Amino acid sequence: MKKSVTIMLAMLIVLSMLISCVPAAPPEVVEKIVEVEKIVMETVEVEVEKIVQEVVEIQGAIPYPDGAPLTIGREPKKFNLDEMIVYKALDEYSQPEWMDALVEDGTLPPVAERLPAEPQVFLEGAMSNGLGEYGGMWRDFSACPTEGWNLGAGQTQGWFGINIIYQEALLKTGPIFLRGDAVLPFPNLAKDWEWSEDGLELTMNLIEGAKWSDGEDFNSEDVMFTWEHIILDTNVNSNTSRTTWQVDGQDITLEALDDYTIKWTFPVPFPVQKMFVMDDYDFNIVPEHIWAQYHPAFNSDADYDTFMTAWPPDRLPPVTMGPWVAVDYKTDEIMVLRRNPYYWKVDEAGKQLPYLDEVLFEKGTQGVGRTLGTLAGSIDHSNLENPGTFIETMKRQAEDDAHFYVEWGPETLGYYLQVNQSATLGVEDERDAALRELFRNVDFRRALSQAIDRDGLGQAVVRGPFLRPWAGGLFPGSPYFDKDSVVYYPYAPEATEKLLAGLGFEDTDGNGILNWTDGPLAGDDLVIALQAVEDQQASVEMAEALVALFNQVGIQINFRPVTSPTSRETNLAGNWEMEITRGAQEWAVPFTRADDIAPVTDQMPFWHVADAGERQLQPFEEELVRIVNEFKLEPNADRRQALMNEYNQIFTENLYDIGIVIGSYGLALAERFQNIPVGTPTFLYQWTWGNVQPDQVWVPEDQQLEQIRPNAIPLYGE
Repeated sequence: MKKSVTIMLAMLIVLSMLISCVPAAPPEVVEKIVEVEKIVMETVEVEVEKIVQEVVEIQGAIPYPDGAPLTIGREPKKFNLDEMIVYKALDEYSQPEWMDALVEDGTLPPVAERLPAEPQVFLEGAMSNGLGEYGGMWRDFSACPTEGWNLGAGQTQGWFGINIIYQEALLKTGPIFLRGDAVLPFPNLAKDWEWSEDGLELTMNLIEGAKWSDGEDFNSEDVMFTWEHIILDTNVNSNTSRTTWQVDGQDITLEALDDYTIKWTFPVPFPVQKMFVMDDYDFNIVPEHIWAQYHPAFNSDADYDTFMTAWPPDRLPPVTMGPWVAVDYKTDEIMVLRRNPYYWKVDEAGKQLPYLDEVLFEKGTQGVGRTLGTLAGSIDHSNLENPGTFIETMKRQAEDDAHFYVEWGPETLGYYLQVNQSATLGVEDERDAALRELFRNVDFRRALSQAIDRDGLGQAVVRGPFLRPWAGGLFPGSPYFDKDSVVYYPYAPEATEKLLAGLGFEDTDGNGILNWTDGPLAGDDLVIALQAVEDQQASVEMAEALVALFNQVGIQINFRPVTSPTSRETNLAGNWEMEITRGAQEWAVPFTRADDIAPVTDQMPFWHVADAGERQLQPFEEELVRIVNEFKLEPNADRRQALMNEYNQIFTENLYDIGIVIGSYGLALAERFQNIPVGTPTFLYQWTWGNVQPDQVWVPEDQQLEQIRPNAIPLYGE
């Protein structure tokens, strides 16, 4: 309580004592004392009201409200790993009839010679609709530019499923939701593995005799080239770096024991969590026989710029281990991918996969185009991730001629506001430095949070019970989420104004925008740049709404939409201020991507990327790092849950990112598709294309569509 109020209360006590102790005082004296007492009382009431009002405005935090997804999809049907896939030789193998002619004319070797000694075999018992028929196509859509085919150096092929088709890794995480025996990745190019007794070594056996799409052998040389000259080469912009492959700052090492055996060595026993970063995106194996010639370590005439751009989008076909290979590409129009004749997976009857001959991607500028195409019948799949399309999609699905169905998942569709909390990365002038200092102040992040009308914003994006407020941190749909761990600051613009005033901001020129009142920016308006990825329609809509909401509390926002590659580039370079984006799988399944939820590696989180390996951690960040490092090595599930509760409390209390709204993804898929696993999530360990195992998807012959490039395969020149 303020000192002045304490003094006035003391005066009231004294005045009351005077009235009671001096009964013989003249009436005019008593009257005067009573008058003074009344004035003091009124003053105390006013001051107390001010204090109460101030406390109410500044406090803010309330229990996180209950909520649930609008609809709940089917529970996945689970299997033991050995009920789904095995590696073994079969008595005979087959391929589509039209490919037999390519063998007869010498274009291709016989199918058995193109397969490994023991291919990966999909077992019929775990297929939703059984062994499939050859033929047909999958029509899809991509709203992200294709940068090129150097996936190892961070180039995107266009996302939206294209990257999943193109890349192959040691292990696969997408189908984990189907496992009933363990929460562990599926074997892939690494067919099995064994831990040493002390847990410090992990020996992996690679698939033997598998070939790249150009017919060249795959072996441990490709793995080691990827490890040494992509991941560990600091000049290559790979998705992971040395810091990803460390435990408590100690290096993990990898060596080849022979052509088909590799060995990991760890500084601590049984770091099982590291297996989850041996998957797609994190350890994308590239063909040494293709990329070594462009790498400066092997070619003195090469440099890292030419290495990055050596295989542009229209240089086709690229070399891959994936089920389909791009054979035709027209910028901003289409990409056609045809079956890989050297693909190394088969079904239980010996049919070489994939079943589908072709995949067609239309190219566009906004992700909503995929949903609109699905509604119109020209596209076969859409991730319902743009809430503005939910109602129209549900209406269209209910119509008799709809060719698709929708499956809803848990609450993992989270949008948040991130502010650049790097103290130095991308700081070029006094303005940058002042903003970073501001962004690293938790009172400012709280001021931003309490200026956001989450309920109103959610309804502005889509009417109805699709979106609800979210505090950030773990998704409510995560198995690790506990709402009691959430520190939630609701909409309270008066609190925002008080917090900003406490930080020294004041509208000194009367234009409605707060001014800096000290430092090098004194007198300048408080202006902040905001970006959002343009193919995330809801992110753009929320950014536009925040321009008005922040303006109401005196913050001017300069907003611009950016492409996905631009967002990633500016994030890693630190050349950005604020961004609205959609959360990734680390907030749903943190154990599989624990290094991404705290500043453990140089690249993550995107809002605090390291500057040449250096980073000024805030005290609460140090706590998050401690928790995550303990969490990812903790074998006890109950203890892991307790650690995540502690993590989420610290995260949300400090508004490490600023949650906006949360909802559920829907998965729209063509009804003609067979073998879509029951309960396939749009987004969990991976996105749809990584979850549905598209190489085993098939279409009945009478429902197959006309192909763009029938009977074509990828052909490579000398």
